[in-house]
Parts: sequence; structure tokens; C-alpha cells
Amino acid sequence: MERTKHWDDAYTSKSPTEVSWYQAQLTVSLDLIKLAGITRYSRILDVGGGASTLVDDLLQEGFQDITVLDIATAALERAQERLGERAKRVRWMAGDVTQAELLPIYDLWHDRAVFHFLTSSLDRRAYLAAVERALAPGGHLIMATFALTGPPRCSGLEVVRYSPGSLCEEVGERFTLIRDVAETHVTPRGAAQDFIYCLFKKGPAPGGTA
Repeated sequence: MERTKHWDDAYTSKSPTEVSWYQAQLTVSLDLIKLAGITRYSRILDVGGGASTLVDDLLQEGFQDITVLDIATAALERAQERLGERAKRVRWMAGDVTQAELLPIYDLWHDRAVFHFLTSSLDRRAYLAAVERALAPGGHLIMATFALTGPPRCSGLEVVRYSPGSLCEEVGERFTLIRDVAETHVTPRGAAQDFIYCLFKKGPAPGGTA
């Protein structure tokens, strides 16, 4: 409940374009989604999507099965207001990803800046168990976190920073790293934040074992 209140307050005290994680377009995410090679009929889950503009671009690209999950109802409402009638083409879920019952099998799981807020190993295990349940065999996982040179805190909360190697260790051997990308995000106030993005495929590397 405290975590939910924190993020609802974040979106009721500021507009979506004022929060530090705002990006007008998630270019790196879109490039990695294209690299994953999914089709417009693929089932996409955007974890922590909130008021992000990724859903706008996915709709523009013709993707037809999009779910946005966020702990903050206020964030989802901002996105729905922005999209207007197009919001009806998206499935919206309010909930904590570490506790949500994700029954459908998704082809792509996208997370920009949720995982690094999970400072408890129990929460991280719950998150990765949800990925394992919800992501189809051969599906793709995109995770973006603060890099080792990124800030130690965000939105008043401590974070865990990662390198591609340490994120691979967290995700585990059931996933194969396809590509990692570094990005320096500039916040609306002009601060620089270093991120890493990792694209994984569910399943072993060629010649490996499950």
C-alpha cells in the first residue's frame, strides 16, 4: 500500500511531462522491440508503463494486443486521457507487478525503470517469477535500469544499479542476452541519468540447455 501511494502521489503532484523519467519517445525501447522481431499480433506487456508514450508509438505501429500495467492508477488515467478514443484499444491493469496475477502468455515483456526500484531480494524473485510465468517460450524480455554510473536514488527512493553482466545474473540462465544498449537520459530539469537496456530471449543460447 505504501508503494502504491508513493507512485499515485508522484503522478498527482506533477504532470507526466514533469517527472524525472519522462521521455517524449522511448527510442531505445522501440529499436529493441523491432530487433525482437515480433509481429503486430504479438502480445505485449508494458510493465510500469503508466503515463509513458510507448503505448502511443506501439498503436501507431499497428500493434493490436497491448497491455499496460502500472502500480499507479493515476498514471494509467493520464495515459488514457492523452490517448482519448485510442485508449479503448489497450488493456489497462492497475497493480504491483510483484503481486499481480498475470495469466495471459505474452510474447514481449517491456520494463523501463521498474526493476531497479526492487531493492528487496524477495521482490526481485517475485518479479522474475512473474516473468517466467507470463512470458511465452521464445518470448522476449526488455529491461532498462540505472547503470552503475546512474543515480543511487530516484523519486525519493533508493534503487539498485546494474551492469549488463549483473542484470544477466539476476535474470538467470533461462534467458539469453541478445543485445545491451547504454543510454544517457536527460530529465526535464536537465539532469543526466545513465541507463542500460538489455534485450533477452526466453530460452538457452544456441547449443545450450534449458
